[in-house]
Amino acid sequence: DAGEERGLAHQDAGEECGLRPTRFCSHTFALPLPKRLSAAFSAPMAPVRHASAARAAPAMATLAEIKADSGVTAPLGYFDPLSLMTNPAQLEKYSLYKESEIKHGRVAMLAAPGFLIAEKFHPLFGGNVDAPSILAFQQTPLQTIWPIVLLVIGAIEGYSSVSTYKDPSTAAWSIKEDHLAGDLGMFGGAKQAKSNPAGYKALATKEINNGRLAMMAIAGMVVQELVFHVKL
Repeated sequence: DAGEERGLAHQDAGEECGLRPTRFCSHTFALPLPKRLSAAFSAPMAPVRHASAARAAPAMATLAEIKADSGVTAPLGYFDPLSLMTNPAQLEKYSLYKESEIKHGRVAMLAAPGFLIAEKFHPLFGGNVDAPSILAFQQTPLQTIWPIVLLVIGAIEGYSSVSTYKDPSTAAWSIKEDHLAGDLGMFGGAKQAKSNPAGYKALATKEINNGRLAMMAIAGMVVQELVFHVKL
């Protein structure tokens, strides 16, 4: 009919002028949008989405990088008796495991000497707390204000977690790709890792190994006092 003929005429005219036709209801109109300009808006969309997805993908260490990482030392060398790192799902969590080991090692390095010193030198609370370290907490006023103690511990943990972990609503228990394991941004670790990688690796290995020793030491001391109920 006459409407369809006019619509086809508009479509043909639009294609001749390099315009992009669009169908609306039962008629066809030519919008004044050149094909080249239309392509500029539509074509880049796919690669932009791919680039965003690439940035969001978690950085995964390879097995070769893990075997050459700090903390891999003699006599055990690369120690993975459960072959966790041969599992891709576990391989993604390597940075989380390393961060956890360093943090637990640091806590143990403070706890191990404190456990021993407190049994010999205990001037706090009037010097009246004279008991095995495993039982000393229950004999101090701290047990009556334990929520405050937990709040202080939580504040320290929260402060260190902000710069370490990704947003938990999008990636729970995931370390940021640009985070250096164990770095709290306080002692220039990231700067040294860039300026002197070999020296930083040596220091990091010493810290990790001392932390491992301290974790075994504090565990042994706690078990001994739980069993015998006497000072070390």
